[in-house]
Amino acid sequence: MTRWVSHSHPRRMGPTAAVSCFYSLEKERILVISQSLDHEEEETGIDSLFQMMMMPLRCLSELARRRRRCRPDRAVDAMRVGLQCLMSTCSSTKATDNNSHSFSNTYATSCANLPEVAPSEAPLSDMLVDSFGRFHNYLRISLTERCNLRCQYCMPAEGVELTPSSELLSHDEIIRVADLFVTSGVDKIRLTGGEPTIRKDIEDICLHLSGLKGLKTLAMTTNGLVLSKKLPRLKECGLNALNISLDTLVPAKFEFMTRRKGHSRVMESIDAAIELGFQSVKVNCVVMRGMNDDEICDFVEMTRDKPVNVRFIEFMPFDGNVWNVKKLVPYAEIMDKVRQRFKGVERLQDHPSETAKNFKIDGHAGTISFITSMTEHFCAGCNRLRLLADGNLKVCLFGPSEVSLREPIRAGVDDAGLREIISAAVKRKKAKHAGMFDIAKTANRPMIHIGG
Repeated sequence: MTRWVSHSHPRRMGPTAAVSCFYSLEKERILVISQSLDHEEEETGIDSLFQMMMMPLRCLSELARRRRRCRPDRAVDAMRVGLQCLMSTCSSTKATDNNSHSFSNTYATSCANLPEVAPSEAPLSDMLVDSFGRFHNYLRISLTERCNLRCQYCMPAEGVELTPSSELLSHDEIIRVADLFVTSGVDKIRLTGGEPTIRKDIEDICLHLSGLKGLKTLAMTTNGLVLSKKLPRLKECGLNALNISLDTLVPAKFEFMTRRKGHSRVMESIDAAIELGFQSVKVNCVVMRGMNDDEICDFVEMTRDKPVNVRFIEFMPFDGNVWNVKKLVPYAEIMDKVRQRFKGVERLQDHPSETAKNFKIDGHAGTISFITSMTEHFCAGCNRLRLLADGNLKVCLFGPSEVSLREPIRAGVDDAGLREIISAAVKRKKAKHAGMFDIAKTANRPMIHIGG
């Protein structure tokens, strides 16, 4: 029989204690119910259960958004309502303890009329909080639309029309906008492209961004082609996390998939990043049926000796990449292949805003992850915004809506005015993106324009 721990009455709690109480209950419940699941049910069960446990915490996100105009007694009332909701959900689940499938039904019933949103850190300002209480503390900045590869899932074979240089954000404009976001609560910035390393002032941009007070992580997503020689200086300039794209371990196939040579140079960059001691080295692999799905276990084998995180990404539709559902290899299928080959595959605890499902394998120095944008979206915990190379702000990767920050900057709008524009765009963000078939039919930019 499941036992539930009794906690102090929330009316006697401060906000910190109430948050601690919520998370304590959440942890206990996940541990108890996960023990009742068999191996095949565990992945789906824990994901659904975790989402269910997020429901009573939503009041915390709303409280964070309103805290400057909320009286202390009302803050405690909000905590109390959330705790009562949690305990009510716990009670309904206790009644069906003997049925290990019941938790998914409980989630469907409890959340039927609620938007799927997850709690977030208390923001420094209201600018980065959307209408569903999600706080966006992660900004992806595309530095260029140019790239030295022509990956099939990213760019059409004939290339794309590039934005004139005069219409791209300058060095100073990038730093100004980044500072605006960081002073509002962004603590992680990822530099993307195109290929960010081909930008001549990449080191100087990293140096200025890493100096922004409040920024904890400065990351980069790169194809690794010219990275190895630049890495020492980039690390000196404050870059501390890397995602290196690599979709095949076969040199000839690399040339076919990217329409360029350079497989050995990408491998050199991965090794150089490890040797330099970057705190996070991730290898991004977009899995496509009939292309590289036969290499899944080879990529997992890479983690046996290398302390890297290999991330399998479901093939996503963008303009010009000829997406087809037949090319999509879903997460469940990839995981089946991994479990058939490797023993001791264990799920790691993910942060609510984590995009990936993370796993470790017994005896492996590295880890593996799955980005399930198509088959199991993670919109509830989305904390990401995108600044495109042309200065447009994009609040959802799969949404066509964009708002220009370049134009008001060059029109002389001050920081307060820019904050209002950004805030309005964030508030318009939807609860979740459309299904994959609708996404495929929706006009959107090529990935090379958006930024990887």
